[in-house]
Amino acid sequence: MAREKKRRSNGRRSPLAAAALIGIGLLLTGGIYAGATAAIAATEDESSTTSTLTAEDGKKLFQANCATCHGLDLQGTESGPSLYGVGELSVHFQVSTGRMPLQAQAPQAPQKPVQFTDEQIEALAAFVQSTAPGPTFPSEEVLDGEGDVAHGGELFRINCAMCHNVAGAGGALTEGKYAPNLHTTSPLNMYAAMVTGPQNMPVFNDLNLTPEDKRDVISYLMFLQESESPGGYALGSLGPVSEGLFIWIFGIGSLIALTVWITAKSN
Repeated sequence: MAREKKRRSNGRRSPLAAAALIGIGLLLTGGIYAGATAAIAATEDESSTTSTLTAEDGKKLFQANCATCHGLDLQGTESGPSLYGVGELSVHFQVSTGRMPLQAQAPQAPQKPVQFTDEQIEALAAFVQSTAPGPTFPSEEVLDGEGDVAHGGELFRINCAMCHNVAGAGGALTEGKYAPNLHTTSPLNMYAAMVTGPQNMPVFNDLNLTPEDKRDVISYLMFLQESESPGGYALGSLGPVSEGLFIWIFGIGSLIALTVWITAKSN
């Protein structure tokens, strides 16, 4: 009887062995699944990177997001103007700054978060350009920021500073309209604004400002964006109004507080 019990005990498997086998199986299964998932994801990323949208894709985007106001054939409606002749440059400006699609009717289309990817914006612009040609993108040289900064500053002060402020900080206009600040505007959108004249902006064609002049103005604005204020805190670069308000509140306020403190101490 003793020998029989010993044989049975030697033939039994340890409970740890079953747990180890299950653990190894789970590890192998998880590893295979993770590898397969990574391979599929890499394939999808590669395909999405290489895929480019066409003007036909832009047409579908336009019909889904823009045609309600601008019409299926870009002819315009009561809710939105015609897009004949605006060209791809205007489309890029309006859509890449989030001004379009318009959220609600207002005195001016505000800048807001962009709703489309760069590829989708390019496809929309290509569709409009193919249907109703207009101003197109400039050469890279115009946007390189290597123009005459001093001459660009002079041109900007003559033609733009009355609305946008000398430092490009923007300003209020009439009837709830305003000139936006240019501190974060891209060189391409600076050029687009001069050529297409969005909102209250006048159009500066090549007779008003030559391509070289536009390059100089863009270089001046890029210089302002990259330069720190030499006088310390810039107060939004809004000029004497904000500076005078700051002095009145903090400077005069501090003097009044000091006078009251001295009077209280003397009493």
